[in-house]
Amino acid sequence: MIKCPYCGKEFDETGKPKIKWYFSTYWVVIGLLCAGPFALPLIWFSPRYKPATKWVVSIVVIIVTIWLTLKSVELTQTLRQQIQQMNAEMGGSF
Repeated sequence: MIKCPYCGKEFDETGKPKIKWYFSTYWVVIGLLCAGPFALPLIWFSPRYKPATKWVVSIVVIIVTIWLTLKSVELTQTLRQQIQQMNAEMGGSF
């Protein structure tokens, strides 16, 4: 590691600044899978990705989030209907 005498930043052998661990692709993917759109700041603040990549990933994550939300609403409505139907068949005891 090479250390800048003026600012104190550490550089690897290629001369690029050392990237923080949470900006690595592995942790960005884990963040997106666990937190969805709440992990988008990891992409936008990361110096690793180009602006085009940031836009494409953001749009894909937003589209997937909207789709999953709509499917969750649809599933909830279906389950509610099935519970009401089961309740009616059991004579209202449920």
